[in-house]
Amino acid sequence: MDERDRNRFRWAWWLLAYLSLAVGIAGIFLPGLPTTVFVIIAAWAATRGSARLEQRLLAHPRFGPVILAWRRNRSVPRRAKWAATWTMLACAAVLLLVMVAVPSHRAWMVVVPIACMAVVGTWLWLRPEPSAADSDPAP
Repeated sequence: MDERDRNRFRWAWWLLAYLSLAVGIAGIFLPGLPTTVFVIIAAWAATRGSARLEQRLLAHPRFGPVILAWRRNRSVPRRAKWAATWTMLACAAVLLLVMVAVPSHRAWMVVVPIACMAVVGTWLWLRPEPSAADSDPAP
């Protein structure tokens, strides 16, 4: 994609960045909705649509180190892995409880989301963890 195309679609990247950030922030409060993934997507889109948002995300004390670690070597901090794992387990438990409480639900309506969470959880735990060098704020 050349510079002219990038500028033409800058508004779309800007929109994607801010929508992803909004969904990520909602994920802080809504169980089952991931935060880290959407913040990383927001940072990725911001590099193409909003340099100001990108700098704010990189400077953020909580999001910045996670984004930088992901950019450097596709690593995810252990704390984020555990938070995602516990959230997915809680969501799986709710799905199973709903299946028991509402017998008219089909089994696949529970099995498919739990299988997806298992795949995501496995992928997440296979990601490396940031090293001490990744903690360095220099890009």
